Amino acid sequence: MDVVSLLVSLISGAVGGNVAGALMQDKSLGTLGNSLAGIFGGGIGTFLLQALGVLATSAASGGGLSGILANVASGGVGGAVLLVIVSVLKNAMAKTG
Repeated sequence: MDVVSLLVSLISGAVGGNVAGALMQDKSLGTLGNSLAGIFGGGIGTFLLQALGVLATSAASGGGLSGILANVASGGVGGAVLLVIVSVLKNAMAKTG
């Protein structure tokens, strides 16, 4: 993964986390929490999809718009998914503690 792909994935993950937090108010961790969960989720999601061969790396796909859009999509979805996971775990821990 090159630096541009990584940055696109992290930024789109932060956006995805904040969009998910805005759409699901009960899952929101606040702006900073949503952004951090999104950043980590975007990076992890993109890395996993590239490792599984589902998402081509920018170098392998020749870069371009399709590679950037794929990184945006995977980063955004990864960020939203990790936000939901962290929020559910946080709520479960609060109920038991």
